[in-house]
Amino acid sequence: KYISDALNYWGAKNAVLIIEDGEFWRLFTPIFLHAGLIHLMGNVMVQIDAGNRWEKEWGSLIWMIIYIGSAFGSSVFSTCFMPDNISVGSSGAVMGLFGAKFAEILLLCLEKSTNVKELAGERSRKEQACLVIGGIVVVAAMSFIPYVDWAAHLGGMIAGLVLGAVCFSFKIRSWFFMVIWFVVGVGSTMALYSAGMAYMYNDVETKDELRDVCGYYQQYFDDYECKCMLDEAIQFGSWQFGGGNNNNNGGSGD
Repeated sequence: KYISDALNYWGAKNAVLIIEDGEFWRLFTPIFLHAGLIHLMGNVMVQIDAGNRWEKEWGSLIWMIIYIGSAFGSSVFSTCFMPDNISVGSSGAVMGLFGAKFAEILLLCLEKSTNVKELAGERSRKEQACLVIGGIVVVAAMSFIPYVDWAAHLGGMIAGLVLGAVCFSFKIRSWFFMVIWFVVGVGSTMALYSAGMAYMYNDVETKDELRDVCGYYQQYFDDYECKCMLDEAIQFGSWQFGGGNNNNNGGSGD
C-alpha cells in the first residue's frame, strides 16, 4: 500500500544513508522520483509551462545550473530540517526556478527604463512578478499539508534566489552594480551551501532505524504493507530477455 521502501531503494532522500553511509548522490536523485502519478503530473505540468518558457528565455545552460543547484539545495535543507522523512520529487528544484526568476526581476527592476522598449519590458516584469509571487504563495500553502516536505520547497527557493543573483547579475547594464550583485550572489551562494553542508554533517541527528524503511514506518502506520517488488522485477526482466524459466533467488532491496 505504501511505497517509501521502494523509493528509498531507488534513491530517495534518506538522512542516515546520506550522512552516516556517505551516499551523497541521494542529494540529487530524489528529483527523478515521485510518490505517485498525481505528484509526478503536478511537477511535470509546472515544468512544461513555466520551466519551458524560462529555459527559452535563459538558455539551457543557465536553466540547468539553476535547476540542479536548487535540487541540491532543497535536498540539503530537507536533510537538515526533516531528517526523519523519506523524500522524493522535483518540487524543490521547481521552486528554485521560481526563486531565480524572482531574483532576475528584482535585479532588472533596479535599473531605470530609458526608452519605450524598456518601459514595455518593465511592465512585463511587473506582470511576471505577480505570477511568480502567486506561484510561490500556492506552493508555500501546500507545504503545510501533512507529509509534504516544506524544507525542500524552502531550500529550493532560497537556492534558486541566490543562484539567480549570480546568473542574472550580468544583465545589469551598469558595470559597477553588475560587479556588486555578482559578488553578493557568489558570496550568498557559497555561504548558503557551506552553512547547509556544515550543519547537515555536524548537527543533524539521524535515526538508525531508517536503514530499514519498511520497519520504521510500520512503527507509525498500522496498515503499512511491506512488499518489496525487487525479486518480481528481476524475474520479469529475466523472462523478457529469454530467461523465463530461471528461478532467481535474488536478495530483497529492503
